[in-house]
Amino acid sequence: MTVAFDPLFRDLNRLATEVFGSSRAPQSMPMDAYRSGESYIVEFDLPGVAPESLDVRAENNTLTVRAERSGRRSTQGDGEVNYVAAERPRGTFSRQLSLGDGLDVDNITADYTDGVLSVTLPVADQAKPRQINVERGKGGQRVIERGNE
Repeated sequence: MTVAFDPLFRDLNRLATEVFGSSRAPQSMPMDAYRSGESYIVEFDLPGVAPESLDVRAENNTLTVRAERSGRRSTQGDGEVNYVAAERPRGTFSRQLSLGDGLDVDNITADYTDGVLSVTLPVADQAKPRQINVERGKGGQRVIERGNE
């Protein structure tokens, strides 16, 4: 029974996405985050986004990434094209990440290659692990005697 109604729900979902999911509200973008050496790397999938629409900011321990993908323009200059099928999301994409105190926010870098935005967050020097030397026997040996009862 569900299979018979699946196309109906798919079309209703697509219609709702087109009506309510347009550029009115920022949409999320898929990402991966991992540590590599002395840095954290965050990669965002943004295929088809123009590099000049990217906005990456670090402020108050928050990393904000915004991007915009607009629709195709007509080659005759009379506005947007009339889509036959439009399944790729358009509009404003936004993502915010809370940054810990152990990151060097002054040296964050970003690179956009092949539709993937890579943001590199270096670990701050004060947050890096340090080896602590253990010294042996500075005070010498002491004898503890039992007190008189």
